[in-house]
Amino acid sequence: MRLLESNYAFIDGQNLHLSMRETGWVLDESRFLIYLSEKYGVAKAYYFLGYMKGNEALYNRLEASGYNLIYKRVLMIGGRPKGNCDSNLVMQAMIDIHEYDKAVIVTSDGDMACLVEHLRQKGKLKCVLAPRRGGCSCLLTQAAGQDIAFMEGLRNRLEYKKKSTL
Repeated sequence: MRLLESNYAFIDGQNLHLSMRETGWVLDESRFLIYLSEKYGVAKAYYFLGYMKGNEALYNRLEASGYNLIYKRVLMIGGRPKGNCDSNLVMQAMIDIHEYDKAVIVTSDGDMACLVEHLRQKGKLKCVLAPRRGGCSCLLTQAAGQDIAFMEGLRNRLEYKKKSTL
């Protein structure tokens, strides 16, 4: 009997959300978590995002789907919300490094290149899963090497579909 990997996903929620919006489709988060589990052996998925009042329905939906939410305080800069979670994601990946077999990093942000390089050197990187090829940092793709995949081809499997009310 083969034991399954116990991998963790570290999801840059803001990057994922904005990248999906640029592709023109809405990600079904519960389907995405199932996909991560089936495809990459993810047993625990951290979802990093800024906390803003009024988004409680989103937070509740993500938690109900099984994500472990890590919030960053959001600041208003020039009238726009800013809640950069990069350092939180890197820190959590390092805190838990002995708890998981391998990490799946969900982002297209080049700021994650140093984390990806470190995880590869330690044999702890399963893959980088970038929302779209076009918006992915060349620093990140170089750091990930062959261990990068893109979500663009997963629209039929992972797109949120409204239920018909016929």
